[in-house]
Amino acid sequence: MAKRILIVEDEKNLARFVSLELQHEGYEVHVENDGKSGLAQAMENDYDLILLDLMLPEMDGFEVTRRLQNEKDTYIIMMTARDSVMDIVAGLDRGADGYIIKPFAIEELLARVRAAFRRIDSDIAKAAPTRKTSYRDLSLDVQNRGVIRGDQFIPLTKREFALLQVLMSNMNQVMSREELLSKVWKYVEDPETNVVDVYIRYLRGKIDIPGRESYIQTVRGLGYVIREK
Repeated sequence: MAKRILIVEDEKNLARFVSLELQHEGYEVHVENDGKSGLAQAMENDYDLILLDLMLPEMDGFEVTRRLQNEKDTYIIMMTARDSVMDIVAGLDRGADGYIIKPFAIEELLARVRAAFRRIDSDIAKAAPTRKTSYRDLSLDVQNRGVIRGDQFIPLTKREFALLQVLMSNMNQVMSREELLSKVWKYVEDPETNVVDVYIRYLRGKIDIPGRESYIQTVRGLGYVIREK
């Protein structure tokens, strides 16, 4: 079955050109020209990949990504003419999985799309339960991307789930922020972002019981760990 790609781009000539090239490569492609309709299309349908412009009418790409990340696991590549480090980091921190700077060569975009699908297929293959999938009364529900604590199911976003899965798969091993960025966000290097600390806070807010010690411990100056007792 052909991979499905959604393009959200207000430059209609560019969107049509990219769409035709992707269709020529065998992908099934749909195009929307503003952020609001792009978000609605992404919410209502299942796509394997979204190519998302940042500067869009109705709703910008940052907001589209923010709203999507809590509802969908769709891989997002941002297409942007804004090449500052802060803009790129802001997009990645909001949930984008990659980016490409305009103007780009179509060969580069196609290569990034192929690389994205290799990563997606690899992640699916690795989605089976890992070496350690439970801790005390906490267990990972891989199929439904959530956690069960006691008899309560706790839904997590894809990033929260991936972060917890890495920590539980490396029980007793202190994971540095750089290691977590690499494993969860696929960053090659630390782009001076506090996204790990933010998501640790999100996770604690969902899986911890108020007044009790957090299951995720902070090791000052080093990183985070879940320790067996």
